[in-house]
Amino acid sequence: MIGDCETAALVGRDGSIDWICWPAFDSEACFAALLGNENHGRWRIAPSADAKVSRRYRGHTLILETTFETADGAVTIVDFMPPRGTASDIVRLVRGERGRVPMHMELILRFGFGADIPWVRRTVDNEILAIAGPEMTVLRTPIRTHGENMTTVADFEVAAGETVPFVLTYGPSHLDMPAPIGPMQALIDTQAYWSEWSSHCTYDGPHRDLVMRSLITLKALTYGPTGGIVAAPTTSLPEKLGGRRNWDYRFCWLRDATFTLLAFMNSGYYEEAKAWNNWLLRAVAGAPRNMQIMYGIFGQRRLIEWEADWLPGYEGAQPVRIGNAAHAQLQLDVYGELLDVFHQSRMARLRLEDGSWAMECEFLKHLAKVWNQPDSGIWEIRGPGKHYVSSKVMTWVAFDRAIKSAEHFKFKAPLAEWKALRDTIHRNVCENGFDEKQNAFVESYGAEVLDASILLLPSVGFLPCSDPRVKGTIAAIERHLMRGGFVLRHDPRRITDEKEPIEGAFLACSLWLADAYLLAGRIGDAHTMFERVVSVANDLGLLAEEYDPDAGRQTGNFPQALTHIALINTAHNLVSARQPTQKPSVQRSN
Repeated sequence: MIGDCETAALVGRDGSIDWICWPAFDSEACFAALLGNENHGRWRIAPSADAKVSRRYRGHTLILETTFETADGAVTIVDFMPPRGTASDIVRLVRGERGRVPMHMELILRFGFGADIPWVRRTVDNEILAIAGPEMTVLRTPIRTHGENMTTVADFEVAAGETVPFVLTYGPSHLDMPAPIGPMQALIDTQAYWSEWSSHCTYDGPHRDLVMRSLITLKALTYGPTGGIVAAPTTSLPEKLGGRRNWDYRFCWLRDATFTLLAFMNSGYYEEAKAWNNWLLRAVAGAPRNMQIMYGIFGQRRLIEWEADWLPGYEGAQPVRIGNAAHAQLQLDVYGELLDVFHQSRMARLRLEDGSWAMECEFLKHLAKVWNQPDSGIWEIRGPGKHYVSSKVMTWVAFDRAIKSAEHFKFKAPLAEWKALRDTIHRNVCENGFDEKQNAFVESYGAEVLDASILLLPSVGFLPCSDPRVKGTIAAIERHLMRGGFVLRHDPRRITDEKEPIEGAFLACSLWLADAYLLAGRIGDAHTMFERVVSVANDLGLLAEEYDPDAGRQTGNFPQALTHIALINTAHNLVSARQPTQKPSVQRSN
């Protein structure tokens, strides 16, 4: 991934940029080969002959360096997106390392998620201008290009010591062409930006490089103008290879809210934590009954789902979905996430906007009326609602955190009423969500199957890990939800009408089990699980949503914010467990 904190592009090992939505994360893609083939848009620069490939990020930056070694020599492609100025740019520098390497460039622009072929012309300054409706891009390079089968192509050679620049810039078509940038100066500026940002990281544990890469990824998934953080820059990368569990993740989930806040604050990034907190305040503003589980990067609420039926999907996984119908679901857990974020922010002395406490009180008035309703649960199950245990626990969290905020900061609040309701919810969960035969909390009231989200019970403070019911739950998850050493979020015993293979193991849930191990004093088991998860990251340290142990492949949208957030938090927790005197500044159960 490369990005400019407003959108991101995915670059393959073959030198092809196969995905970017311009000008923002939630815009339409103009390179969509990731979900189809080259005819749906891509930009490839690579040697004309076969090559051995290696790649790395340049230090703690988002500058990607891909080196190709051929029989004729070696060449490195330096890919990056400068911090957003008046326009958005992708810069590709082809740098000769050894010998003289014949190269081929192929630019296939297809706006509208691969459906719209633009009108392309050459300007008097030898720029390649492409326009389709509201979209415009301009390619600037000293290399002579020509058109071929609706594609802009070029063949050239790069010798050792030479650097050939390519800059592709996006702008709205009704405005003048964006001004050119100096690619070499842009490289200097981009490296300075990321190096300076990375220097503020306070994590100093044994996994610093992994944590730093995860923090950079999280920053890159942040839409800078608003502070909203998308779950991933992609849509419809399948959770089940070849299956239908293909969802659009280019939106901001409240489910991730507290984890995100802690990942930033415990790593020293209070400005990013504050920006995320303020985005939340704006996004949920309004009637409490209208609070959603996710919003757009600006806080948009109507994320209408439709299918791009002209795209064959990633390795044939259909449908390709744009938008996400789950935005309209009732998920009671988001109330707990919201109140937990505000409490943690206050405890960390982040300044909240005036009126936030009054808003929280209104949300709790509404939650007091609806907490005992069925909902769709944390995993957004489509169909009739259930009384999900994790949802009910998070309603308990909502009242628990509000009580703690009111007591600590001397806020006016109906404490007796809230405490009584908190106790009622706790009893309700323990009586209806615990299966004595399995000695475990289950997915939903009356169910026999488990759900990995119940691993969060001790971390949110609902019950301690010393409680026999929590110990039994962990043991049951080890028996029924483990696959290849990783944790499934859904119980394989769960009956569905789906014909596809089982989905991959959920990487964040695997790290939640590591956190539960730490709380139970099983430090060795926690370390083993952490190492197992990070071992499946790609060669750049990036992680998707899930991992298929049988296929030995990552699955789901990529890179996934929640996975990297969980990695950051578990790394901090491992340090705290081994060095109790150096605990993170904020812990979830506070």
